[in-house]
Amino acid sequence: MDHDCQCIYVVGAALGALVAIVLLWLGHRLGVIYQLFHKVETQSPCHGGEVVAQVLQSHGVKFMFTLVGGHISPILVACEKLGIRVVDTRHEATAVFAADAVARLSGTVGVAAVTAGPGLTNTMTAIKNAQMAESPLLLIGGAAATLLQGRGALQDIDQLSLFKPICKFCASVRTIREIVPVLRKALAEAQSGTPGPVFVEFPIDILYPYHIIQKELAPKGAPKGIMGKIINWYLQNHLNNLFAGAWEPRDTSPLPVSIPQATAEQIQQCVELLSRSKKPVFILGSQSTLPPTPADNLRKTLESLGIPCFLGGMARGMLGRDSPIHIRQNRRDALKEADLVILAGTVCDFRLSYGRVLNRRSKIIAVNRDHSQLLKNSDMFWKPTVAIQGDAGSFILRLAEGLRGYMCPSDWTEGLKAGDITKEKENKQKAEEKTERHLNPLKVLHLVEEALPEDSIIVADGGDFVGSAAYILRPRGPLRWLDPGAFGTLGVGGGFALGAKLCRPESEVWVVFGDGSLGYSIVEYDTYTRHKTPVIAVVGNDACWSQISREQVPMLGSNVACGLAYNDYHVVADGFGGKGFLVTRQDEDRIGDIIKEAQETAKKGKAALINVLIGKTNFRDGSISV
Repeated sequence: MDHDCQCIYVVGAALGALVAIVLLWLGHRLGVIYQLFHKVETQSPCHGGEVVAQVLQSHGVKFMFTLVGGHISPILVACEKLGIRVVDTRHEATAVFAADAVARLSGTVGVAAVTAGPGLTNTMTAIKNAQMAESPLLLIGGAAATLLQGRGALQDIDQLSLFKPICKFCASVRTIREIVPVLRKALAEAQSGTPGPVFVEFPIDILYPYHIIQKELAPKGAPKGIMGKIINWYLQNHLNNLFAGAWEPRDTSPLPVSIPQATAEQIQQCVELLSRSKKPVFILGSQSTLPPTPADNLRKTLESLGIPCFLGGMARGMLGRDSPIHIRQNRRDALKEADLVILAGTVCDFRLSYGRVLNRRSKIIAVNRDHSQLLKNSDMFWKPTVAIQGDAGSFILRLAEGLRGYMCPSDWTEGLKAGDITKEKENKQKAEEKTERHLNPLKVLHLVEEALPEDSIIVADGGDFVGSAAYILRPRGPLRWLDPGAFGTLGVGGGFALGAKLCRPESEVWVVFGDGSLGYSIVEYDTYTRHKTPVIAVVGNDACWSQISREQVPMLGSNVACGLAYNDYHVVADGFGGKGFLVTRQDEDRIGDIIKEAQETAKKGKAALINVLIGKTNFRDGSISV
């Protein structure tokens, strides 16, 4: 009998402990325990949007790009009050592209906020582009109220599942007290390791004041029966949990950012390889422009080494307009001769023919923050002698420290530069070829090149015309060239130009558009007018998706879906408050004057668009047709 009683006591104690654990777990999940120690200020007019703005301000955010929606209005209003400039665009993708440009040019995190559902799905391409371009970017998204998610609320979808595959960090904030820690973590993640986009979702009941949310949650009549009382208690508890401890002081300062670095042993190994090299070459990609290394410091270091450099992506302009070590042409031939190639933040993807352009007899040093990009295609077409997961800019500075007194053999650099000069003379000769009906696009681009001031920024958005521009236009300095990056996205121009002009208001910002790509963002001339961001666009209007047509027609015998028209894009710019210019064959002798007039228009605060009717060009071989 005593034994039975003892067993019953043990079982009872175990059940009691289990019940206690379950109750504690429920109390934690429902926020009941937290509410015992943290006040719910029911009379406070404060709202979650203010907390979001405070965190952004603490992180040095100067611009918030958006397309307005009720889900995110409190964030926008709070940002405006704290002096963060709110810039609204005409498409959500443009807002993200603008934030991307700010991230690249400022070295901080670019920020965009859009409303729930379709507002967020409209950003998908721009976010993927930022991921592949390795831009640190925070996307803030509205969302249905916490209790209504999955119940058919307006614009309610599973947003996290969409962004998890393409963002470094995704989170949904469930209470106001979570805003600060979640945003601090998101902003640190965006900049750490390989930079990239992050996404934070804010349900609408996290952002508005207590009395507004209470009004939405309160039952319309007195609760009936025990079930009604339980539901009423649950709703009130949920409301209190949202706001418990909401306005307590919290540290909003930035968290440390983690950046991978080469080891001392790896640096020494590379010093030895380079000191023995007779024909070294640098290929610098966009990663070389990332913080913490100032672009000007990197430029001076490269000049001190004297090693010939090929520049791609955001690294274009790193060495200025006429550097003796910047080689712009004949890259494939140079790589065949090189005995050492340093891939500094460059990936062996399609841009380097997956590594096939690299000479198998060459020593290869690869430096990249991302391990998967560092070794891309190395199992097939190339093999690194030294592979370093680390920051490219810091690596080059440390490499130069170990090579004090080193100077690359001058005959190697001078030989490559001579080939450069010969090729560019040929390009200038092609620019003088006469066309029967429309303008020679190469001549137009050479005239733009001559007109660009030293502080100009060039944005590239298009196919053939932009491909030619990449060979002809010369960025005047570091961080003065913006293109989409590895994803090759069309439509970046409108947003990139907006972000660039806001970051560098004293600079002339030029957008080189194809007539196809212009269609994505010509409406943003309205944004330029409203926000006083006078950019200048030059549109290569050949009435065709020429990059596709050039191969589709001979291969498949049809120009279907490739044809456009010589549309009056300049008139559209006028209609949105800008100033348009039409340039035809009859204006050939006036192109320089028209360019100057567009520049004067921008100086007076009005965005300009130069619509140039051109013949078709193949930027690969420079051939031109009417």
